[in-house]
This record gives sequence, C-alpha cells and structure tokens, in this order.
Amino acid sequence: MPRIPTAEIRIDIGGQLLELWQQGRCICSWPVSTARNGPGNRSGSNQTPLGRHRIRACIGADAPVGTVFVGRRPTGETYSAELATRHPGRDWILTRILWLCGEETGVNRGGDVDSQRRYIYIHGTPDSEPMGIPLSHGCIRMRNGDVIELFDRVGPGTPVLIRQ
Repeated sequence: MPRIPTAEIRIDIGGQLLELWQQGRCICSWPVSTARNGPGNRSGSNQTPLGRHRIRACIGADAPVGTVFVGRRPTGETYSAELATRHPGRDWILTRILWLCGEETGVNRGGDVDSQRRYIYIHGTPDSEPMGIPLSHGCIRMRNGDVIELFDRVGPGTPVLIRQ
C-alpha cells in the first residue's frame, strides 16, 4: 500500500476511533483504545494528550507481527499468551510505533505537557485486548493488523489531531 503524502490522522477519544483522512474525506477508520484515565496533557497523568500533533518517527518497519518493543527497540521477543503470563502487568507495545510530537506550545509541546517527552505513541497491542474501551497508559493502542495498515500509509510529519 503506498504512502499518502497528504494524509491526516484524526483520533476521536469519545468514539475510540482513529480515522485516516485525505483531501477532505475519511478513507479508512479503525477502533482504538486510548487512556483509561481519559484525556489530558500533563506529564505523569497517564492520559491521552489532546490537540494537534505530528508523527515524529515511524519505528518497526518490516518487523514481524507481535514484535515486542521496549524503549522503542525490539527486544527479540514475539508476543504470546505464555510470554504475557511470565510478565503480568507489562504494557505491551507491539508490531509498529508511530511516535507523536505535539505542535501546540503550552498545550502538548514543551514543559510538563510535552507529548514527545511523554513517549506518546500510536502502537500495536495484543489482539486479545479490547478496542473501543479506554485502557491504555496514555498512548493510542491499535490491533496489530490495523497499525501495520496505518503505518504503511503514513510517514514522519503526518499531522495527527486528537480530540475528545
């Protein structure tokens, strides 16, 4: 699937939905899971930040489905139920990472509201995790196949709007 240079991502926290827009129309949408603690921009809040962002980096191109990432680096592990049993409570970041950077100074950029320094991502999660229900620690979680499809269509600099 080719990258879409004029794409924009819109994330609706209330609807738990991520949409990919091009030239004023929605071309794809996927269910997501945003923060269990709701929307908010403060560091340490475990909330999903609001406002205008952009993709800072795309991490994990060509990684196998279920690749486990820690600190944006593959661990060499592939997610499985057995691995999850050995590491209960681990926040699974799988398959692909789209690292977000805030665009609004004082809202989601700089100081204690900086989305990039909060390590806010759009990323894959175990497919057994429910979508449409806020459960993350602040990131936007997607099913692995969905995040691959999105990853293959966008790139660094793609605008991202997160709203309630």
